[in-house]
Amino acid sequence: MVMSWTQTKRLFGLGLSNICGSFFSAYPATGSFSRSAVNHESGAKTGLSGIIMGIIICSALLFMTPLFTDIPQCALAAIVISAVTGLVDYEEAIFLWGIDKKDFFLWAMTFTTTLTFGIEIGVLVGVGFSLAFVIHESANPHIAVLGRLPGTTVYRNTLQYPEAYTYNGIVVVRVDAPIYFANISYIKDRLREYELKLPNSNRGPDVGRVYFVILEMSPVTYIDSSAVQALKDLHQEYKARDIQIAIANPNRQVHLLLSRAGIIDMIGAGWCFVRVHDAVQVCLQHVRSSSSNAIKLSPQASGNLTESPKAQQRYGFLRNLWKAQDGNGSAGDEAQSLLRQNLV
Repeated sequence: MVMSWTQTKRLFGLGLSNICGSFFSAYPATGSFSRSAVNHESGAKTGLSGIIMGIIICSALLFMTPLFTDIPQCALAAIVISAVTGLVDYEEAIFLWGIDKKDFFLWAMTFTTTLTFGIEIGVLVGVGFSLAFVIHESANPHIAVLGRLPGTTVYRNTLQYPEAYTYNGIVVVRVDAPIYFANISYIKDRLREYELKLPNSNRGPDVGRVYFVILEMSPVTYIDSSAVQALKDLHQEYKARDIQIAIANPNRQVHLLLSRAGIIDMIGAGWCFVRVHDAVQVCLQHVRSSSSNAIKLSPQASGNLTESPKAQQRYGFLRNLWKAQDGNGSAGDEAQSLLRQNLV
């Protein structure tokens, strides 16, 4: 019996894979995918089936080859196809279509590529599309505008809980992902969008624009250096437009990183809170105090202030707040009273 060059390469590949896999406790391979499918359809449960299959194949090659000379190759192909079709999980495809279209697309793309170009290319294409989906989801995280549930101090996504209400001049935003270089631009764009397109607020005095942005950071598990620099730039942009940033409920690692980067000092220690409700109450006090200054707001999206004759010699209330904070005034002390010494 003379083995062909293809069979020799196949045996060499199986032997080499088993030798390499033995260093990592891998399951030993004894045949190709089609042979594994036939073995599975035959009801094999353990690795002993490989030994039995090897004995049967050797016996057939040595003593039964004359009986197989007249069998057409299409009959052998039908045996392989009938065995492989049982490995296609149609119910899983239907389940993926009903749950997540992206997972179904990934399944269909991997299945089609494997049938067309082979299992190696199919696996590589499946892994590539999976990584692309992960990068896309990470670069476009879920961001929610939070509102207060009636009768509680709990703040939840206004889209999930339509009964939750918000306050005029205050936007509470929750980022449900780590903040790093890949998604910080998307987060800044969404914050800018919330500033220009005011949420449908139904509580508090009507001030006509956003004065406070509260970042609820409990889901944020990590912030990198690029995100830190972007937050500094965002703070400067907001400060130029008379908008104050407040941080609520950061975890220990995030809070230490923000402190070392100087963001806590830049924003002000009095604007870091344990709860979202504490931050909202402090911001609401300043918004209510601003309504008594009779400041007329211009309709421009940039948020510039047009002062009334009685307030021509005054700045906006938030500019006074910045001065009070820089001079350790009463506004900073008022906010500081709600800040616990231990944020975690």
